[in-house]
Amino acid sequence: MIQTIAAQGGFDPAMIIMWVAIGLIFWFFIIRPQKKRQKEIQNFRNSITIGSSVVTAGGIYGTVRAIEEDNTLSIEVAKGVNIRVDRNNVYATAQNEQTK
Repeated sequence: MIQTIAAQGGFDPAMIIMWVAIGLIFWFFIIRPQKKRQKEIQNFRNSITIGSSVVTAGGIYGTVRAIEEDNTLSIEVAKGVNIRVDRNNVYATAQNEQTK
């Protein structure tokens, strides 16, 4: 009756390799793409200029009319109707959303 060290509760390198593999898979398929997407959104927010057509987090389409120093945007949603929105609540250009 030969018992292995792993069966007796000792060190098992296969378990460590398995946990490392699970961690790498988790990072590769979940964390890495999310960070890439967040970086793309931040680059877009930093590139917003006056006249850009944007979509807010609430789904409001409009055109940027002014960029304030306090990190807010004045967005025209209809002729003569402007709303102020925090720059972090703008997620896409209106052209990109309409082509999806």
